[in-house]
Amino acid sequence: MFRLAPGLELILASASPRRRQFLSEWGLPFATTRPTGVEPRPEADESPDAYTRRAAQAKALAVERRLDPATRARALILAADTVVALDGDILGKPRDTAHALEMLARLAGRSHEVISAVCLLPPPGWPGGPGELFSDVSRVFFHAWPHSVLAAYARTHEPDDKAGAYAIQGQGAFLAERVEGSWSTVVGLPVTPLVRILLERGLIFPAD
Repeated sequence: MFRLAPGLELILASASPRRRQFLSEWGLPFATTRPTGVEPRPEADESPDAYTRRAAQAKALAVERRLDPATRARALILAADTVVALDGDILGKPRDTAHALEMLARLAGRSHEVISAVCLLPPPGWPGGPGELFSDVSRVFFHAWPHSVLAAYARTHEPDDKAGAYAIQGQGAFLAERVEGSWSTVVGLPVTPLVRILLERGLIFPAD
């Protein structure tokens, strides 16, 4: 569907299977690297949106620092971060199954926000500026599931490495009654603004 601008190499700073799937389905070749130990802690009074942007930027910069000059000169770095926020509180990944169940119980019967941020770092000197940092917010409405149902889902271990302890694209799809906003933002990559920016900056083109 798309092709990279000539001479570019796309580096995805994420191990997310769904983010890799989006890029693969678009036909974009990419390398994957997972920055570790760089995700910052939320600061006091920092909004979930601001934190998500800062975390995505930290991941992109961590990858950039590891590249040799020749690779950096042709690298387009794409990093993303996603958080679940309830009443302004950031719900990260659960510590264990009991913690996952506690999170799910908080979300049941209520709505919450899912924020996905993206940091794009094109090669130095690329037209249009040094980089892009943006985020998108969707609202997810959970059905008021009974504790037994939430416990059964928690025991699948799908929530173990998921922000907010659920995956809307997986077994946890049944949890949400509806979504206001972009489904892809809830999954972890706001694809509409991402593709728009990539096209506007001349970083990708429609395939011939």
